[in-house]
Amino acid sequence: MGLNTIWVYAEAEGDAPSSLTLELLTKARELGEDVAAVVGGDGAAIAGALGAYGASTVYATGDLGDALPGGAAASAVIAMIEGGNTPDAILFGQTYEGRDAAARLSVKLDQPVLTNNTDVSVDGDTLVVQTPAFGGTQTVHTAFRNDGVKLAMFRPKSFEASESGGGAAEVVVVGVPEAGSAGLARVTARHAEVTSGPKLDEAAIVVSGGRGLGSADKYAMVEELAASLGAAPGASRAIVDAGWVPYSYQVGQTGKVVKPSVYIACGISGATQHLVGMKGAKHIIAINKDSEAPIFGIADLGIIGDVHKVMPSLIEALKSR
Repeated sequence: MGLNTIWVYAEAEGDAPSSLTLELLTKARELGEDVAAVVGGDGAAIAGALGAYGASTVYATGDLGDALPGGAAASAVIAMIEGGNTPDAILFGQTYEGRDAAARLSVKLDQPVLTNNTDVSVDGDTLVVQTPAFGGTQTVHTAFRNDGVKLAMFRPKSFEASESGGGAAEVVVVGVPEAGSAGLARVTARHAEVTSGPKLDEAAIVVSGGRGLGSADKYAMVEELAASLGAAPGASRAIVDAGWVPYSYQVGQTGKVVKPSVYIACGISGATQHLVGMKGAKHIIAINKDSEAPIFGIADLGIIGDVHKVMPSLIEALKSR
């Protein structure tokens, strides 16, 4: 049957919607007849892209200056709902901004919010979400039984983004009520991470290193192999915790979720928490000297050998092509 109206909390990266926003819009089209987006800020710049992925309307707060977008958007949504414009469900990305907006709505509307989901479906007129549990070894199906709006949050790369063929969405500017002390927080500075090459969570090829590399200086092999393939370098939590590489490199349950065409795991044993972040890759190549390493259980190609010998050979072969 499906639901009538689904809203997606939309986030922007510069003048474009985030990839996670487009993934949610694509899924929302399967769930409801009418899909709209909610934007904390000026929605005009991204209305075209949001419409192309299924949004018929963009509810935008307008320029917020240095105010936090999540709080302002939540206040605007509450005002719309209290005025009678109520969606059946609102989908959020599992991001800092998404958490901010969803948490405020949950409290103000006195409705539950289900977080950390990887899938969603409609059973009759009931929304059902799927959530990994016990390190991703089990999946919990949870049905919303509340009468009010359903609030659900989703991990990145849970859905495949695809265009709907629609035109630019209509932008409707919505008022932001006074939020009191909750609206006092301000953004005082922004830091944009400087990277070269493809972004980790959007790369077609990812090369990740783990504790099997032995020492921090050996991570240079991962970066060199990644550069040779036009890939993004990644890491297991173990070497992030050890301080070898920044947290932004981490792949796994508490890091980034990636779904590249090729994932190359170098010296990574394959703890469940890491597998959660990369098992959706189309092709998985594992290099590990331990033939019993769990990573081989999901690898399409396994190389049982010392990464300090295998990786230099791969790099040399690529350079000689």
